Amino acid sequence: MNIVLSTLNAKYIHTSLSIRYLKAYAQPDYDIQLAEYTIKDPSMNIVSDLFRKSADIIGFSCYIWNIEETIKVIKMLKKVNPDLKIALGGPEVTYDTREWMEKIPEVDFIFVGEGEQSFKQFLDEAHGEQNFENVSGLSHRVDEKVVINPQRSKVDLKDLPSPFRLEEDLAHFPKRVTYIETSRGCPFSCQFCLSSIEVGVRYFDREKVKEDIRYLMKNGAKTIKFVDRTFNISRSYAMEMFQFLIDEHVPGVVFQFEITADIMRPEVIQFLNDNAPAGLFRFEIGVQSTNDATNELVMRRQNFSKLTRTVTMVKEGKKIDQHLDLIAGLPEEDYDSFRNTFNEVFELRPEEVQLGFLKMLRGTGLRLRAADHDYVYMDQSPYEILKNNVLSFEDIVKIKQVEDVLEKYWNDHRMDETVEYLIQHVFPSPFDFFQQFGTFWDEKGWSRIGHQLEDLYKRLHNFLEAVKPQHLESALGFMKIDYLQNQKHKPRKAWWDDALTKQERSKLYHAILNEPTLLGKEFASKQMTEKDLFKHTILEELPFNVAHYRVTGEIITEPSFMLVHYDAMHTTTTVYTASFKDLEKLVG
Repeated sequence: MNIVLSTLNAKYIHTSLSIRYLKAYAQPDYDIQLAEYTIKDPSMNIVSDLFRKSADIIGFSCYIWNIEETIKVIKMLKKVNPDLKIALGGPEVTYDTREWMEKIPEVDFIFVGEGEQSFKQFLDEAHGEQNFENVSGLSHRVDEKVVINPQRSKVDLKDLPSPFRLEEDLAHFPKRVTYIETSRGCPFSCQFCLSSIEVGVRYFDREKVKEDIRYLMKNGAKTIKFVDRTFNISRSYAMEMFQFLIDEHVPGVVFQFEITADIMRPEVIQFLNDNAPAGLFRFEIGVQSTNDATNELVMRRQNFSKLTRTVTMVKEGKKIDQHLDLIAGLPEEDYDSFRNTFNEVFELRPEEVQLGFLKMLRGTGLRLRAADHDYVYMDQSPYEILKNNVLSFEDIVKIKQVEDVLEKYWNDHRMDETVEYLIQHVFPSPFDFFQQFGTFWDEKGWSRIGHQLEDLYKRLHNFLEAVKPQHLESALGFMKIDYLQNQKHKPRKAWWDDALTKQERSKLYHAILNEPTLLGKEFASKQMTEKDLFKHTILEELPFNVAHYRVTGEIITEPSFMLVHYDAMHTTTTVYTASFKDLEKLVG
């Protein structure tokens, strides 16, 4: 038999852990080809490539992000090769399996639940007597009727072979995200999540996991993401793994985890702050909502004060980036309540705020009881909600406007100082800034066109000019700071009109050359020549006293200037500031 396991990943840098487990478990009895694509690849290209593999059986791993594109591929494959056997597996088809079998007659088999043992058993039957009723957890057709076999007991994770020792993967480790799991299952019962359906947590063999990580790092893996639903549910286990990763990490490798922040003890965070190299770890924290009544309705236990303590301690340690998740559309969380959730979470200033929208996943308690809250949602994946009893479709559209600019103006960290100024001094709250700007952005039609970095600055400038003209001058000053200090090389031309003439700029430069200590001892120690200044620095006037603002957070309308030095040799950018009063004394 010629067997192919395939999936459509969301992005090229992603890899599928599931099909690798299936292949590893079936070896050495069966030689299986892996074929990964992305949801952006044209269906014809995928079908053509799979057709050339002359497979007898093709299995697809299915999720909410790829099921629709996978169905297109399946239907085309069956048209060009009716004898091809097609099998599906994965969380998207594990639930409502009979419906999927009836909806897609081109599909011959669907595996329900964990597939390692069942898929190997299926291959044995396909190669032999074809008594598919013997395969646990398999949905198949008998005389055109759908038959779903009972599932087997859970796989003993300690017996599973490593999915990482596949020769064809060696070239891809440095270029793609590598997913790894040390456990399966979740101790919590959040009704919007598929993990709530599986009771209990099972662990892989710790030493095998460590050997896998050593192997991945040795072969160039740069980003290793743990897919455990709650990595730190066992404090002793998490501490052991953190210590191992700190002790044996290879420089340049990043490990990402999903953690439950409110159960993380302060001593664990202190240990990480004291011992973890900066940038080694990255935490993803699901907050979802700070509304206690909403969390209770979805059976989600969360102590936001303890979560805040964890996030704050981690941020103060300056070692670990944090990504905090929110879900709009949870039961009884109306627009005002979500605004409050957003503001409470943004107050923590995580490196990223991921604003998502509730998806009514098949098999979840929330989907089964959707009528209780008048949920209306998409018929096709990703089953995103359109409205419910407290959140109108108009509200959903408004929050999506927030999501659009949040990603561009906060998560990408292009304008941190500008955004801080705006949310602290200009708008009532962070949410109000992102909402008003997002609505303006949408109304201008900018969401439908591309943008360069300079465009983002110009569009924010246009927005402030329209809605907050009295703050535009100060905001422009902060935008200049952000734009110049975030460049690695001296920009050829700024996107704003020069406030200083060439003669004025030259005069200021010569004053700085005569008295370099004006910009501080560090600047003076560089002993720059006139050529260095003109070639490697930019001088800009600002409408407020920068040094005073950075100490007090207070805006004083007193002109100052900033000199930005771009060190080409070390690829560093350094900002120096001084008051114009002091400079004018030198200029005369």
